[in-house]
Order: sequence, then structure tokens, then C-alpha cells
Amino acid sequence: MDEVVKIVNDIKAGNIKPIYFLMGEEPYYIDKLSEYIEKNVLSEEEKGFNQTVLYGRDVSVEDIVSTAKRYPMMSDRQVVIVKEAQDLSRTIDKLESYVNNPMETTVLVICYKYKTLDKRKKVTKLLAQKGVVYESKKLYENQVGDWIKRVLAGKKYTIDPKANAMLVEFLGTDLSKINNELEKLQIILPQGTVITPQHIEENIGFSKDYNVFELRKAIGERNQLKAYKIAENFAHNPKEYPLVMTTGLVFGFFIQLLKYHGLKDKNPKNVAAVIGVNPYFLKEYDLAIKNYPMRKVSQIVGALRDVDLKSKGVGANALPQSDLLKEMLYKIFN
Repeated sequence: MDEVVKIVNDIKAGNIKPIYFLMGEEPYYIDKLSEYIEKNVLSEEEKGFNQTVLYGRDVSVEDIVSTAKRYPMMSDRQVVIVKEAQDLSRTIDKLESYVNNPMETTVLVICYKYKTLDKRKKVTKLLAQKGVVYESKKLYENQVGDWIKRVLAGKKYTIDPKANAMLVEFLGTDLSKINNELEKLQIILPQGTVITPQHIEENIGFSKDYNVFELRKAIGERNQLKAYKIAENFAHNPKEYPLVMTTGLVFGFFIQLLKYHGLKDKNPKNVAAVIGVNPYFLKEYDLAIKNYPMRKVSQIVGALRDVDLKSKGVGANALPQSDLLKEMLYKIFN
């Protein structure tokens, strides 16, 4: 994120490079940077004749070079943006001659999503010398919560830790998808609001009572009645709560407990870092390791592997989701 801010600040200061090669597994910042350049480098009057958007599936590298070599009309520069440039991965090396001697009056932006160039290649080294090469890396799940807090802080919002964790749990590490949901909340809620699980439930659709967090919490507390009630809700909503996802997340919970049991240093900060959990939820884990000794956790992990295989159709004759959820809970509680 710091690198993105630097690139934007350089552009604002007039330090505009002839080439921006934006690549990597996380498309969010690639889109944000290309959108910023598209909206801000040229004035509205200049864009009509001097801003071109191309798509990798529709053009060749030769077409891109030909467009980039044109002179601007009634403007100091032109902007050429190539979206979905990863479709040109087999021929991208042909850019080398242009990169070696780029047009100073052209700003060429190449959006190369989900892939990266080999840093040892000559074209990659030339791109870094003549312009900007930005690699947008996928965030790990334990980094996404901090990202959400930073994004919201920039818009003058804060978020409850449980609401934050709910977003990560249900939306994963797809920053574009998370940002879309955050923008919905920002339309509805005034600045200064603390976003809560209730806001998530009412405006995004995740139930604060029937979700994997609550199931995990009920299991950790050995609250069998609540756990079976949540499982029944999941069974009635298989599209919203697919069995493979549920068993995977419960399995992950017990793997975390196994790691927790094995720690010598049980300082809360160390525990949170090692098992990869928001410190806000540590009390739940503290209770769970009391309720599930290490030997029992090991047995449960083995049993969950078996349930997971059955959920994928291995060794089971198409058992309904409700039966498999009940079997999973029975093996945990007994």
C-alpha cells in the first residue's frame, strides 16, 4: 500500500513515467492505479483525442506499440491503458524494443493481472529502468483485517473486531470484493460510525447468529444445543453455507487449538501471531483449550478429516448435508 501511495504522490507532483507495468496476483491495486491514471493524468478536454483503452484479448503487442508511438493532439502527452494484458503473456517480451526507447509524450499503462514477469528477463529490467514496475501481492488472511481497518480509517470509519473478522471469514482475501461491500456500508452509514456485526448482518447479509464464528464459538464452549441449532440452519441453507467450507473452517479451528496446546510461550501476542487469530477472539480459544485437551484435539482432527472426505463424496453414498453436520458435531462432542 505504501508503494501505491508513493506512485500516486509522484504523479500528483508531476513526476510521471512513460511506462507503468502493473502486475501481480492481487488485482485490486492494479485497478486502483490504472483508474487513478485514467482519471487524473489528462484533463477532460484532452481525453477525447489522447486517451486510449485497449484490451489484451483484442490486440497484439505490435498494436500497443503502434498506438504508444503516436503523438498527442493538442496536449503534452497521451495515455494508453492496456487492460487484461495477461492475455498477451506469450508475446509480452516483444515490448522490449519499445521499452528500450519509449515515447516521452506517452504514458503507457499495462495491467498484467494474476501473473508476474520473470525479474531476470531483460524486458523486466528495462521496464524498471525506464518506468515503474509495481507488483501487487496477494495479502495473507491474517493481513486482511488490518487492511480493512486502514481503508476505513482513511474514510473516517472504524470497525468492531468481530465485524472485521466476519468480513474476512466470509469474503476471504479478495480485496475488490471486500472493498465493494465496504463502499455499500459507507453509502448507508455516516462518517464516524463504528461498523458492527449488526451492520454487517443488515446490509451485507451475514447472520450474526448463524455463521461459522458462532458455530466455532459454540463448539469451543461445548454448547451442544447452540451448535446443533446452527448446524441445522446451515443444512437448510447449503448454498450459503456449503459443507466443504464449514468442515474446512472447523478443521482449521482445531488445527489452531493443536498449535496453541503445543506453544511454550502462551503470551497473548505470541499466541495470536502463531495461531493466526485476531487477539479479540483469544478468550474463546483460551476456553476451548480447557474444554479440549491436546489428545482429544488430535482425535477430533482425525475425525474431521474423515467427515471432510465424506463431504466430498469419498467413502459415502451421497449422505445429506444435515447428516454429515450431525456426524461432525457428534465426533467433536463425544
